[in-house]
Amino acid sequence: MPDITLISGSTLGSAEYVAEHLEEKLTEAGFTTEVLHGAELDELTPEGIWLIVTSTHGAGEIPDNLQPLFEQIEQQKPDLTQVRFGAVGLGSKEYDTFCGGIKTADRILQDRGAKRIGDRLEIDVTEHEIPEDPAGIWIESWINLVKND
Repeated sequence: MPDITLISGSTLGSAEYVAEHLEEKLTEAGFTTEVLHGAELDELTPEGIWLIVTSTHGAGEIPDNLQPLFEQIEQQKPDLTQVRFGAVGLGSKEYDTFCGGIKTADRILQDRGAKRIGDRLEIDVTEHEIPEDPAGIWIESWINLVKND
């Protein structure tokens, strides 16, 4: 089992790029990782550390490739009290649903007992042409929280 499972939800690929960049940083820090671009509940173990990286689709929703996972969590109501997670969202502040995808994912995970590690990162893609940059800065402090948790 990897130390950290990165789970990305993306429509146009930006969240996948960010997840892959964060995976590199985590590997450099000595963690074993696995990246799932759009995951199903049966692919995940209900324990350990998950890092959710998702864009926002449509009217503030989780992207289509990640929607099944969160629907399964809401319907099957698994016990996620042994899951700790990080949350990274991409969106545009031009919309009132800014980072709605990660806000929804965060809420659903916490409703099932998962505990978020640190603050949620919300990246405004209109301010950051390369969203990997703010994510790379954020992951450094997140890694320290994981190591000291």
